[in-house]
Amino acid sequence: MPLAPAVPSFAVIPGADVHRVLDGRHEDVVRIVESAYRVHGSGDTVNPPSYFLTFPDRPDSRIIALPASLGGSAGVDGIKWISSFPRNVEAGIPRASAVLVLNDPVTGYPMACLESSIISAARTAASAALAADVLARGRGRGRPRRIGFFGTGLIARFVHQYLTGTGWSFEATGVYDVSDTHAKGFARHLEREGDNGTLTLHTSPEDLVRSSDLVVFATVASAPHVTDPAWFAHHPLVLHVSLRDLSPEVILASANIVDDAEHCLKANTSPHLAEQATRGRDFIDGTLYDVLTGTVDVPGDRPVVFSPFGLGVLDLAVGRHVYDTLHQRGELAVVDGFFHEMRRYG
Repeated sequence: MPLAPAVPSFAVIPGADVHRVLDGRHEDVVRIVESAYRVHGSGDTVNPPSYFLTFPDRPDSRIIALPASLGGSAGVDGIKWISSFPRNVEAGIPRASAVLVLNDPVTGYPMACLESSIISAARTAASAALAADVLARGRGRGRPRRIGFFGTGLIARFVHQYLTGTGWSFEATGVYDVSDTHAKGFARHLEREGDNGTLTLHTSPEDLVRSSDLVVFATVASAPHVTDPAWFAHHPLVLHVSLRDLSPEVILASANIVDDAEHCLKANTSPHLAEQATRGRDFIDGTLYDVLTGTVDVPGDRPVVFSPFGLGVLDLAVGRHVYDTLHQRGELAVVDGFFHEMRRYG
């Protein structure tokens, strides 16, 4: 008679532990994210649509649920619950906060709850760094040496860390933000980090885009605000991390790579607006998995825009890595007796 599956213990993993596992391990996290993309592309995941909780009295805020199941050698189920409250920035606290719940794929029991703002930022930045490397190589131009950051919050900082942490260096770095204070704060951070070449604070978004061969959009924009395709006439590589900055005209004048078309073309993202304008998806050139597997060529005669909606399976992959690392070290903070009522008939 087969043994009944064991109920897992339940651990709570605070942000300090997450940071300790991931800090400085940029190349490792990029490999974990690449592996998750490959598992997803091969069909061994379940990644339902994200669910948006919005508020009539707080239209700029939202909380998003991202359920997912990741197969492969590090299989795990779970859900990320992440909030975005932009007004937090005015109060001096981060815009986003999140938790990630990991579920045991054998019993379905939750086995850990992790602070996940760091995991979310890390997987987002790792995805961007992976895409920048793969797409730059696909164009045959080598890595761009002039970078521009459009938006200067936590995600911009993490993207910069993951680029430099995976071997990128720059001859020139541009910074633009609608908040002069935030732009100057980010510039001071970049000065401390080094490897950024000539640092320029731009007062014009057009100047930032035109002077950059790699443009990182990391804003909280809810609608397109960059509308002129002529800004991109030099055919830069664009990491469109915040998803809603570019008008349909800019999208349609570019080569477009997404992480997952079904996820990306919804919720009024820039690609979704382009789909509505054209009533089709022919402007989507492929997914990052397609580029990784060589089934899609990356053109060099147009701007190339990578628009990642952000897949829950990436959070699961990074969260599972954090959990497994702490478990192997014997450092999991287990909550004794978390599952209390364990008898079917009392």
